[in-house]
Amino acid sequence: MIGVLFVCTGNICRSPTAEGVLRAMVEREGMGGAFRIDSAGTYDGHAGEPPSGPAIAIAKKRGYDLTALRARPVTVEDIVAFDHVLGMDRTHLAALRKLAPKGLTGKPRLFLDTAPHLGLREVADPWMGDAADYERALDIIEAGCAALFEQLRASSLTA
Repeated sequence: MIGVLFVCTGNICRSPTAEGVLRAMVEREGMGGAFRIDSAGTYDGHAGEPPSGPAIAIAKKRGYDLTALRARPVTVEDIVAFDHVLGMDRTHLAALRKLAPKGLTGKPRLFLDTAPHLGLREVADPWMGDAADYERALDIIEAGCAALFEQLRASSLTA
């Protein structure tokens, strides 16, 4: 089973959106049982809360259901357990590397490193923005998840 953990700040916008998008992609391909997909935040102030209303609404318009997801803080155990620990921006990457146990500080990476063709390194935080900000974030997340899924599928077929 391939473990993928998406990480943003509060786990209420970007990372749960990425979780929902990648989960839908693998389910569509009949590969849901081959993946463990989750999300978490570097800040625990939203623990137990659902994704933000705009994140849920924009995702729903494109066929993704985020309503069952709940925010939680990232843990050391997550970094150990998940194969791919992906931060949405450089602040998340720094926090993840600081949290990582010795020997695993190189494991976390930026989510968009999996999609160099996009020419971006970070997914901008739409929090407190308007619907267009959430749409842009979802556009980037969909493209990044598509690239990530193709890489993971290819590596699982050759493993």
